[in-house]
Parts: sequence; C-alpha cells; structure tokens
Amino acid sequence: MPDIHPTPVRTEALSVFVEGLALSAEVGLYPHERGRFQPLSVDVELYLSPAHVAGISGTVNYETLVDKAKALAASGHIELVETFAERLAAACMDHPRAQRVRVRVRKPEAIAGADAAGVELTAVRA
Repeated sequence: MPDIHPTPVRTEALSVFVEGLALSAEVGLYPHERGRFQPLSVDVELYLSPAHVAGISGTVNYETLVDKAKALAASGHIELVETFAERLAAACMDHPRAQRVRVRVRKPEAIAGADAAGVELTAVRA
C-alpha cells in the first residue's frame, strides 16, 4: 500500500522545454537565402525560479514557447540564426519567473553532407 504521507521535498530547479520544433523561416545571409523559406529545428528550455506549481498559472505553458517561435519565424527575413536565437530568447524571458533560457536553432540544409548547422545560446535575466 502506498504511503499516504509523501516525503517532503523542495523544488531546486524547474524548466519547461520544447525540442525539435519544426519551423519554416526566412533566415540567411547569402543572396540565395533571401526571399525563400528554409526549414529550422528549434529547441527551447526555459528555466523558472523554483516554486511549487499548483496549476498552469504557476508555470509557463510550453505551447507559449511554440507560439513565440512561430511568431518570430513569421516576422520576416532574419539574416543570422544567432539573431533568431537572441530574439526568441528575449521573447521567452517575459514571464516573471523566467530566470534563464537556452535556445538551439538548427538549419538542416545549411551545409551539404551535414545533418545540420546552427547555434546554441543561453541567456539570463539581467
């Protein structure tokens, strides 16, 4: 029979994440990358200040992270995946409990013979 009095614990860390989000965006520095959409794969991990979560209002819905990434992808041409990652990180940090965010952006078609090329960025609340 399970113990009806669970062992008390203290939350040390909490993160909300989305991995492998497939997007199509106008990203690229070169002339042949302008005016066309390219596939991106995006990972976002948002670290929140530790606290007990009793309902959705006490955390960040991961669909919110997806919506922010999709809005950025639809916002127009961005020359660098670094810029895409920076803008997405800043957008994800708007929650009051957000402390740190890690964003990885992969361009699967960037280099022939490679699965992907891209960037990973970690940002913290200033």
